[in-house]
Amino acid sequence: MTAQTQELDRADFVQQWQEWQAGRERVLGDPHGFLAITSLNWLDATPTRFPDAPGAWSTTEEGVVVELAEGEELTLDGRTLRGRHGFGEIAERASLYPAAGDAVIEIAKRGGHDILRPRHPENGLRVGFSATPAYEPDPRWARTGRFVPFDVPRPVTVGAAVEGLQHVYDAPGQVEFDLDGATYRLTAFNGHAPGSLLVLFTDATSGVTTYAANRSLSVGTPDAEGTVVVDFNRASNLPCAYTDLATCPLPPAGNRLPVAVEAGEKIPYERAGGQ
Repeated sequence: MTAQTQELDRADFVQQWQEWQAGRERVLGDPHGFLAITSLNWLDATPTRFPDAPGAWSTTEEGVVVELAEGEELTLDGRTLRGRHGFGEIAERASLYPAAGDAVIEIAKRGGHDILRPRHPENGLRVGFSATPAYEPDPRWARTGRFVPFDVPRPVTVGAAVEGLQHVYDAPGQVEFDLDGATYRLTAFNGHAPGSLLVLFTDATSGVTTYAANRSLSVGTPDAEGTVVVDFNRASNLPCAYTDLATCPLPPAGNRLPVAVEAGEKIPYERAGGQ
């Protein structure tokens, strides 16, 4: 490979990373994204009103229920909701997003608990967001690895950004890769796309230049031989890196790398001076 070809390959690598980063910024700046969350509320059997959402909310045997007063309404899937409305049982890690004016009121279940998280576009955290600092992309951190499946998926319990909360995920296997002559394995969960993987990890930069609690890395579907690309340039912050109103999972035991992964997203400006 000539020097010119290498330079072209690197330019293409950088361009693809910049496109990925721009997509990340669009998601973070979305009017109803995580930066728009104004409160995190844990529902119980007592109907309770919150200052940033219409209605009185509770969790019952029939699932989450809202009791809307006269003049209050929500819209969901093209329907206008008034009075008392039951949303049914919310599945773990699922969410519903009824709208209230220009806001949405997220109804979700996390760690077995029903929660309510209003999302307002005018929230200061979202309005003030500009960008997330990151290391310059470097092909060295895009490693060819291998997916090592378990005989059967293993349920893995991990902690959460919220004290006392736990998440349980099925881990289909581990991702193995080499770095500077050493081999590492990280437990992987199922990703968003069918067949893809998600790795939660920390490393020697965590709490120094990157967010202390966790970073996440999406890994594409393994090929027929189990080969995957582990590109730490795309290691990204979870919502808890920006806001205390998130319930993000922590990495599984053993997913702390002893090396400094100087790639991917850094501590958000919003957390500068403390985490």
